[in-house]
Amino acid sequence: MRTRRAAVDGSVGRRVAAGAAVCFAALTGCAADPSVAGIVPPSSDYAGVTFVDDLDFGAPQGVRLDVCLPDDVEADAPAVVSVHGGGWRQGDKAQRPWRDTCAWLASEGFVVFQPNYRLAPDHPYPAAIEDVSRAVHWARQTAQVERFGHDPARLGAFGDSAGGNLVSLLGTRGEGPRTVGSRVDAVVELSAPIDLTLAGTALGGLGSDFQRVQLDYLGCATYDDCGIAADASPVTSVDASDAPFFVAHSTDEFIPVEQAEAFVARLEKAGIEVEFVPVAGSGHALAILDDDLRERIATWLHEQLDA
Repeated sequence: MRTRRAAVDGSVGRRVAAGAAVCFAALTGCAADPSVAGIVPPSSDYAGVTFVDDLDFGAPQGVRLDVCLPDDVEADAPAVVSVHGGGWRQGDKAQRPWRDTCAWLASEGFVVFQPNYRLAPDHPYPAAIEDVSRAVHWARQTAQVERFGHDPARLGAFGDSAGGNLVSLLGTRGEGPRTVGSRVDAVVELSAPIDLTLAGTALGGLGSDFQRVQLDYLGCATYDDCGIAADASPVTSVDASDAPFFVAHSTDEFIPVEQAEAFVARLEKAGIEVEFVPVAGSGHALAILDDDLRERIATWLHEQLDA
């Protein structure tokens, strides 16, 4: 087990290209929804990437998936499933922050599968994780491997905020080889809500607004009568067979950093390799993804998936 910890100063997120900041006012308004406030795309221009849009991967309700391919993709390239955030109730793979995230990962040499998923409250838990798991299965199908040229046994996951919760579930659920089914071989999560239980809300004091977001996602009126909250919490399903994790989280954001710290401690106890990056400031999710952090994440993913 190897754990690396490195703090990043508050300049993270301030070195993103001018004009990159996005507030998603068209969705709900930043002030109204902290789960999308201050989200910043990695960049607006990645050359050498091809997009294959709106593919049917067998999910209900017409949910679709995009693929981002390096133009110079190598045979048997590593792959990444990238999952958008948005409080499990909004967000879309086609929106600029996540479109650019897909392009960035492809520019680093990964074949990227970026699914949408059914959204709460119309489709509460477990709809979202069912769709994301289906995307992993789909990416491993022989037909997709032949079409996109990736190695189905070298598949990682990246997610921010609610997407970080979902990819963390991919990384902690199941047993046996991480190279088959819906298991993944490496996970990067940014600002993920990791413990959705009543006890989890006490870790650092989760605000009432996001508690309501979580309850809507879980389909529960209160935490007192919400047994499925534990099932939706990656921290409850950690075991020694789980994927290595890269965890990045701001020290003063609305998802308390104490959740990330507790998750890292649980992974360490199980003997899982973890790289933990606390980021000074209040940036959330993609807002912390500056040049330095992108480079560290890409290097880490290659270390895990190229081994």
